Order: sequence, then structure tokens, then C-alpha cells
Amino acid sequence: MTALLFLIVTACWGFTWYAIKLQIGPIPIEMSIFYRFLLAAVVLCGFLILSRKWRPVPWRAHPWIVLLGCGLFGINFILMYSATGYIASGIVAVIFTTSTIFNALGNWAFYGQRPGLRFVFGAAFGLGGIACLFANQIYALSHNPHAITGLLFALGGTAVFSMGNMVSVKLNAMGIPNRDAVARGMAYGAVMLLIFALLRGQTPILPTDPVYIGGLLYLAIPGSVVAFIAYLALVHRVGAGRAAYVTVLFPVVALTVSTFLEGYVWTPIGATGLVMIFLGNITIFARLPGAKARAAKAAAKA
Repeated sequence: MTALLFLIVTACWGFTWYAIKLQIGPIPIEMSIFYRFLLAAVVLCGFLILSRKWRPVPWRAHPWIVLLGCGLFGINFILMYSATGYIASGIVAVIFTTSTIFNALGNWAFYGQRPGLRFVFGAAFGLGGIACLFANQIYALSHNPHAITGLLFALGGTAVFSMGNMVSVKLNAMGIPNRDAVARGMAYGAVMLLIFALLRGQTPILPTDPVYIGGLLYLAIPGSVVAFIAYLALVHRVGAGRAAYVTVLFPVVALTVSTFLEGYVWTPIGATGLVMIFLGNITIFARLPGAKARAAKAAAKA
């Protein structure tokens, strides 16, 4: 069951990046994301109510849930959708793995959890890997500034996503279950996106393109609801730390999709960069062999 949950989350999130690419078109980005999370919120809230897992949340937690919605289901997706308009969706997925670095920095800044030496080495691998992936674009910066724009959008979206994770830590400390916070956060995020779009003079447009609708349904249900439920089950079974390995796995799917559907061309230095990013994530998250046994032995001696 654990392997199946890993497979479900990896596959669902791995294909979302190309589905996001299908949303870039005549309908404004804000409206596309609004449709996604409005539909996802309706489906997830309905699931919780029908399964009798819907729980009341104290009002003191709602301001934090609003911040959660803006960070995880609003601003970060505006930036991520924008990034896919400049660079391959698979590259955006790889950049998203730097959320592990942003999370560690956020935990240090807000909760005093100073990252250790493994984080420093892992971050160095990750940043070096991104530099390798974008080596050609960086070299040709004067001729192709759009790639750098996409990189900045993706990094900005990842940073905002990590800020949303810091809010989720706060909500967890307040005793708010993840599923209840996320269901309401999706709804708040959708409302925020609608207000933002209306203030920019946009009006809701009903999509009619079958490709667009297909991408929307995928993003809202498998990409948001199914992946979220499977991820929660995975966290419950193996813990949040081990579940975070999903961020290392799904970019493989995303880059494979980009290779076949977007014409992403691999270079030796680009492949080296991908390996470095994976090594960075593994360095940060992996438990060293025998570490648990050594810790137990040290505790017994004490």
C-alpha cells in the first residue's frame, strides 16, 4: 500500500506540470487557477462531508487558513503558471524541488530550527544542479531573456509555496488537521483569486476548448484532490519526512513528459544538473544507514 501511495502521488503530481501548460492561453491565468481550486474545493469538501470527516475549525484559526490559501493555492500558482509560459513545464517541476531548501530556511527563520551540515551540502548540490540545467539559457542570456524570466517566476512561486508550508506548521501546532485546513484553504484561495482577477478588470469566461477543460479536470481532481488525499495517507503511514521524497520522484515524470510532448532537449550538462538536484534532495532527507541504531545505542548509554 505504501508503494502504491507513492506511485499515485508521483504520477498525479508529475503530470500536473504539463496540464498547467495546457491552461496557458486565451483565458487569464488568475481565472484558470480560480476554476481549478474552486472545483477542487467543491470536490474535497464534498468528499469530507460525505465521508463524515468534516470537522469544525475554530475562528481563531481562519486568518491563518486564509494565509495558507493565499500561499499554497493562490499566489504561488500565479507565479508557477506564468513560469510555464517561458520554460518547459518539466524544468518548472525540477525547480520546485528547491522547496526543500526554502522550507529549511523558513524553519530556521520562523521556528529556530537551524539547518545542519547535511542541509548545506544538499543545498549546494541543488543550486549547482539548477545552474547546470539552465547553463545554455544563462550563456545565451543576451539572446534569450525569457528563460531567466521563467526561472525567476518558478523560484518565486516555490518560495511562496514554502511560506505556505510555514503557515501549515503553525496550524498543525494549533491542532488543526491538515485535511480541514487544506479544504478551507482551497476555498479561500479561490475567493482570493476571483477578487484579484476582478480588480484587474477580468470577467469569468466559461472555457469551451476540450483540451483546456481536460487539463482543468485533471488539475482539479487527480492533481489536487486525489494527490492530496493519497499524500495525507502517505504521511500517516511513513511520516512527513519520508513522504517528502515525492518531491524528488515526480520531476522525473514531469521531465519525461516534457521530453516527449514539449520537445525538451537534453544535454550532458543538463542531465548532470538533474542528478545533482536529486543528490541534493537525498542528502537533505535520507537517513544514513545505521543512524537509528547508533542513536538508540547512544540513548542506552546515557
